[in-house]
Amino acid sequence: MRQGVLTRWRDWINRRIPRTDSQVFSQKNIFILPSGAGVVFGILLLIMLITGINYQNSLIYLMTFVLGTVFIGAMHQTHRNLSGLTLSVTRTGEGTAGDDIPFYLRLTAGKDQAVAIQLMVDDSLLEQIHIPAGSTKDVILPVPSAHRGYVRPERIRIETRFPFGLLKAWSWLRPSSAALAYPRPLVAPEAGSQVEDGVEAAAITPVVGQDHADLRPFREGDLSQRVMWKRYARSGQMVVADWQGEQGSPHWLDFNAFPGADAELRLRYLAWLVADRVKQGARFGLNLPGEIIEPDSGSAHGERCLRALAAWGEMPPRDQDALSYGTRKSLDAGYAGAVK
Repeated sequence: MRQGVLTRWRDWINRRIPRTDSQVFSQKNIFILPSGAGVVFGILLLIMLITGINYQNSLIYLMTFVLGTVFIGAMHQTHRNLSGLTLSVTRTGEGTAGDDIPFYLRLTAGKDQAVAIQLMVDDSLLEQIHIPAGSTKDVILPVPSAHRGYVRPERIRIETRFPFGLLKAWSWLRPSSAALAYPRPLVAPEAGSQVEDGVEAAAITPVVGQDHADLRPFREGDLSQRVMWKRYARSGQMVVADWQGEQGSPHWLDFNAFPGADAELRLRYLAWLVADRVKQGARFGLNLPGEIIEPDSGSAHGERCLRALAAWGEMPPRDQDALSYGTRKSLDAGYAGAVK
């Protein structure tokens, strides 16, 4: 019963406030109700009115009607504080999954000033925003994310309780634009790319069956498939084999270079490798199933690769979808060892 009522309420709100990146607030989409203090104030007025009727006291009547007039005036002013205000999404930001993703918003006041405006989404809150009449103000609202992919809040709530806090007027912006949350970087194990730079590189690649291996001590993050278990059984030493035949071009970061790891874990490894290459100023390319980014260097190239990792395998949210926390349906095991 309750779930059905909530569903019908959400559907009604969604029809009344469709998805858009710019919303003008007016009588059609502003809601107003007494706040907690306003409810108490109204109960006191009712008690005063009953008392005045019971004792036929003119002074109590006067105070009741004066305070009632104040309440009605506050209702009109609270509604007027939002009326004519425009809230727009100017652009969306990018960030790491699990962090707050910035949404860049612009508030434009109409013929009346907007005082003590609040913007909120989930636990994120911006308050005490003042916009003079006819002026604009740009703000940044951080939107929480949980998974990598597209991030779009279902609703951004705008609210005011000015002037006396007796009533609250509110509405929503349902943005159509989505931000991107990059995979949270995780230190990648030693792994070679299977992508070659060209014919010359292919000509010098060792033939399968004639590979040579470099042995080195086991390091945290190495894949268990590379551990020489027979040697460990004989000597108790954990060593890892780096097979030359598996090594491709060092200029490529390859999705297929981590056998045994699931797709999300591979993307986190690649995100760490991208950040590492950018930090070193190295030239690198990115090989993803269905998408190849040619080798380049620089921070702009790194951001392009991170965007590709964030959007890989994901569809941009449609208007009717509510994807507040990213498009991933499940989380990998905790973020231990993640690079922040």
